[in-house]
Amino acid sequence: MSLSQKETVDELRVQWKKLWQERVDDKVRAEGIATANYCDLFIEKGTIIHATRNFKALNFKEILEQHQIENADRFIPPAPQIGGWNKFIKVNITNQQPRRKRRAEFYHAEKKEKQQPKKGGRGWLHL
Repeated sequence: MSLSQKETVDELRVQWKKLWQERVDDKVRAEGIATANYCDLFIEKGTIIHATRNFKALNFKEILEQHQIENADRFIPPAPQIGGWNKFIKVNITNQQPRRKRRAEFYHAEKKEKQQPKKGGRGWLHL
């Protein structure tokens, strides 16, 4: 049963990606419009799939629930606000304090010897 569900989810995911790649962007109305019928996704040609105002966005999880797939959350990665690999990396790995001294801190420039003063501070001594 789980293999058939996984195959169904994979087919739906392929159609979902195809829907978003082939959409037509209407820049005047600031909308994204479907260019074909996607029966499995319950979307017809000409349906607005993305808009800027007063619009309920399409949700892949709801489509999976309409196909009566158990544990739809298992097939969808979590939102970045909730968590996931990217958030784990940002929080736990990139914000760590350095544990060791850097190579540049070990480097000490050699001190140069001072030159002979000019005439006791008034110029070069000539012999």
